[in-house]
Amino acid sequence: MLFTTNKYRTIALLAFILILIAAICASVVYGYTNTSWSMAYKAFTDFNGSNEHLVLRNVRLPRALIAAVVGASLGVAGALMQAMTKNPLASPGIFGVNAGAGFFVVCALFFFHIGSLQAVAWISFAGAAFAASAVYFIGSLGREGLTPVKLTLAGAAMSALFSSLTQGMLSVNEAALEQALFWLAGSVQGRDLSLLLSVLPYIVPAFIISFLLGSKINVLTMGEEVAKSLGQKTWLVKALMALSIILLAGGSVAVAGPIGFIGIVIPHFAKFIVGHDHRWVLPYCAVLGAILLVAADIGARYLIMPEEVPVGVMTAIIGIPIFVYIARRGFQH
Repeated sequence: MLFTTNKYRTIALLAFILILIAAICASVVYGYTNTSWSMAYKAFTDFNGSNEHLVLRNVRLPRALIAAVVGASLGVAGALMQAMTKNPLASPGIFGVNAGAGFFVVCALFFFHIGSLQAVAWISFAGAAFAASAVYFIGSLGREGLTPVKLTLAGAAMSALFSSLTQGMLSVNEAALEQALFWLAGSVQGRDLSLLLSVLPYIVPAFIISFLLGSKINVLTMGEEVAKSLGQKTWLVKALMALSIILLAGGSVAVAGPIGFIGIVIPHFAKFIVGHDHRWVLPYCAVLGAILLVAADIGARYLIMPEEVPVGVMTAIIGIPIFVYIARRGFQH
């Protein structure tokens, strides 16, 4: 833990917010189309209708904002899942929540031809809820009850199941195969701001609920019996945490597809900085998750330029070594 006092935690959080703003600005300026900082400034203060100004206003700014919101959502969802399951490997990607939401969306798009943004968002939420419920149920089976290892294995199994079913469906709809596979790899490229606006009414309340639950989550992590003895309604806290996870993860998948590893990596970074106080961990997860995904999206533009790598591939490159380290440390202790 780097910062032990609220004063330094606040200063560090403000510093990370400034870094996030700088990253969003950089995301607007840098890319395949050659633009500069002065050109970006004029695009928003003295718009002239040029191709560069159109790219800056209508392509890169929405892309940067979507990356920031999705990264923040996945970071907070991962922290909530790790707190609720007491599993350091818990995240929407590892536990199959992202895969379940993606499977439901693909079903809706290619079999029922549902094109409404609002409908896609609700279907994504339903898929996230179904996957989370299935993993929790499977992980609870057996004499030992719910354990971190069983939850991880159940999540991996459900993720593989949903991914296989999704690929099987796409094989019978080859016309949409390329587009769907790019979406399923996780990407913020080409996403319209209206798609983000369609899920914000669900994501914003989930953020608010999560931050308000910070102190109650601290009590819950001390043990359910301790929490109950202190008068906490643990079932209500868990229900609100589960609702927030579904809204945050489902909304993220509806906008950008399943993006992995942010939900598992970011909470550990946040805890390294501020400790295990979730009143601070959750806001830090939001800011750090946004920074990571915006930075990964910038890197995705340059890796094989002029082509782009899906940002989900970039987060996997970053996240896999850290995931292996956390897994080894988590299961050894």
